[in-house]
Amino acid sequence: MPKLKLPNIDDVVAIDIHTHAEEPCGTHPDDGYDDFQAQMADYFKSPHKHPPTVPETAAYYRSKNIAAVIFPVDAERETGFRRYKNEEMLEIASDHLDVLIPFVSIDPHKGKLGVREARKLIEEYGVRGFKFHPTMQGFYANDRMAYPLYEEINNGGAIALFHTGQTGVGSGMPGGMGMRLKYSNPMYMDDVAADFPDLKIILAHPSFPWQEEALSVATHKPNVYIDLSGWSPKYFPPILVRYINSILQDKMLFGSDWPVITPDRWLSDFAKIEIRDEIRPKVLKANARKLLGI
Repeated sequence: MPKLKLPNIDDVVAIDIHTHAEEPCGTHPDDGYDDFQAQMADYFKSPHKHPPTVPETAAYYRSKNIAAVIFPVDAERETGFRRYKNEEMLEIASDHLDVLIPFVSIDPHKGKLGVREARKLIEEYGVRGFKFHPTMQGFYANDRMAYPLYEEINNGGAIALFHTGQTGVGSGMPGGMGMRLKYSNPMYMDDVAADFPDLKIILAHPSFPWQEEALSVATHKPNVYIDLSGWSPKYFPPILVRYINSILQDKMLFGSDWPVITPDRWLSDFAKIEIRDEIRPKVLKANARKLLGI
């Protein structure tokens, strides 16, 4: 396939920086995957009882005139669910580049194999970003084991997006499905931001119960941004709203966490919280546009 092209986003109303590419239930051989997805839908009160396909996701965003960053999560080592292969997802997404901006995911435990895959994805496909989920992948973000992969991403000028805070993955399931929340404390990202000062880093989600740590890292490190996905804005803590309205107004990014939270729901609730009028366009589009280089 030819290298990925960025969409023309002059006319879109927003850029959703955080959406998931999931294979629909029933199209994989993994025992337990349906139960996992059903639990996620229940936890987030999602209208999607089965994950939508990438083309279905593109059709939805096209209808809303919103561009979307979309990615899989490579967590097969920790969860036992085979990953949605990056190349497969990219091939499908390449038919929808008018609205989709595909990122990819590599478990850093894959070592040199993962580094080579990252290099190929950047050089041959033109991939713009990589998604990490420390809880689902079972690692601390500042583990030196992951540094060769970060270095490759940094050398390629790509973005590293990290899940932070509590997760709905495994919530309410026996043992939380083995997911350990400790890995996703955003303070571990401070080391990464210090050691890779040119690497563009996104801390995904309001980082409950470590919100102030996330705000501290993003305030202190110029290369760190925060996406606001995974929570309805009506639940944003007051300190987060205060920072959106002030010193981090140029580093906050709209994200929904599709399909478990839809942009319709997120944007409706965002309109009801006290955000200064001149800052709303930054959060919804301008900050992401600058970060993505569109």
